[in-house]
Amino acid sequence: MQSKFLPVGLMLAIVLTAGIGTASLGQSKKSKKEKGYVQIFDGKTLKGWDGDPTYWKVEDGCLTGEITPSTLLKTNNFIIWQGGEPGDFELKGEFKITETGNSGINYRSDQLTDIPHALRGYQADIDGKNNYTGQNYEERKRTTLAYRGQKTVIEPYTGENTPEAIRAKVSRNAWTGMKVVGSLGSSDSLKTLIKPGDWNTFHLVIKGNHLQHYINDVLMSDVTDDDTVNGKAKGLLGVQVHVGPPMKVQYRNLMLKQM
Repeated sequence: MQSKFLPVGLMLAIVLTAGIGTASLGQSKKSKKEKGYVQIFDGKTLKGWDGDPTYWKVEDGCLTGEITPSTLLKTNNFIIWQGGEPGDFELKGEFKITETGNSGINYRSDQLTDIPHALRGYQADIDGKNNYTGQNYEERKRTTLAYRGQKTVIEPYTGENTPEAIRAKVSRNAWTGMKVVGSLGSSDSLKTLIKPGDWNTFHLVIKGNHLQHYINDVLMSDVTDDDTVNGKAKGLLGVQVHVGPPMKVQYRNLMLKQM
């Protein structure tokens, strides 16, 4: 006849195992909290964001930008986060975009006063055909600072600080002060890691003058901006719908950690 009581050794093992499990759970919660990320889109409303409702809404729990045949744009349009002007930060989230879509995540940006809901500044580029997704493009200023797969250094600017002089330093939609110093892989090979028409993750790591764009946990572009005239240390965050054909882009799980 078997005893109704467990041996002392087995009882002790169970207690210790339970204690370890509890400690591990507590540590996991603590580690998650220490990461310092905060949610900047609640998945239900546009609270904390400023955008034109013609183009921006919440759909299926996602921050959604859409252009229809009756709402075609004449200038790029942004919905802008109202929570401050992050300097050094990490921003994580997911995006899904239609094939004809063109979008991007702007950061350290200025809001224009003469065009509604328009930003000027650094952009993590995103497009539906994945020709540009992951690159660093400066909206309304120096244009391309790094194509996908490039590690670049932006050389100090020594020209006149006027829009005309800055524009003269752009050639073929890229900044002529951009120096390629390394490779992260070919643009075509990196493109295969991006899922068209499906959800992809993004992660922006922005520290000082070092700007890194990750897609699906893979580093797609890496910029060191030594141009103190045109570079920005802090500014607005926003996401874009671009001039072009009807399209839809969706963002979700937007998490920001400021440093």
